[in-house]
Amino acid sequence: MARRYDCNDATDRTTGLREAASAVRRGELVVLPTDTVYGIGADAFSSEGIADLLAAKGRGRNMPTPVLIGSPNTLHGLVTDFSEQAWELVDAFWPGALTLVARHQPSLQWDLGDTRGTVAVRMPLHPVAIELLTEVGPMGVSSANLTGHPSPETCDAAQDMLGDSVSVYLDGGPTPGIVPSSIVDVTGKVPVLLRAGAVSVEDLRKVVPDLEVAS
Repeated sequence: MARRYDCNDATDRTTGLREAASAVRRGELVVLPTDTVYGIGADAFSSEGIADLLAAKGRGRNMPTPVLIGSPNTLHGLVTDFSEQAWELVDAFWPGALTLVARHQPSLQWDLGDTRGTVAVRMPLHPVAIELLTEVGPMGVSSANLTGHPSPETCDAAQDMLGDSVSVYLDGGPTPGIVPSSIVDVTGKVPVLLRAGAVSVEDLRKVVPDLEVAS
């Protein structure tokens, strides 16, 4: 039976974060608020947890799970060949709605789907998310919806779709909006915008003027 906690109540928030952290460490699924929409998450290093996440969403391995982190410093253990331009984007837009696609450390023991040696990573601008990520480390997190359905802006919408496939729901109230994060590929010599989103091309080019836009 799924448990739900109101993170706008101080006591419930403390209990909810503790229970969510315990669930993640057991390889179970949790739903958490972010600065875009609600996400469904699992320990990034739990192959079974990530497989359960994909199954809960009805999603295939051909759409790998992004990773959320609680601090830019975590990147040092996750990615390799991270360019100076990539760090400048981190400095300018994290925490926030910018996802970076980078090459992950080949030694990492994780299975996020068919990633071809890359990882899509982001630090969200939401206190509940950051607190949970700081406690448990990197999490594989995708929008908390069934594939093909709208991404949820409320915990109710997420729970209606995902039900008891999730152990813990952290209700942080309505999220700011459904505009997704912008996605920039930093695996090459020149950053490439793969998906336009909450961070505009104009703002990105103020930091990396040679940014290209995928056709």
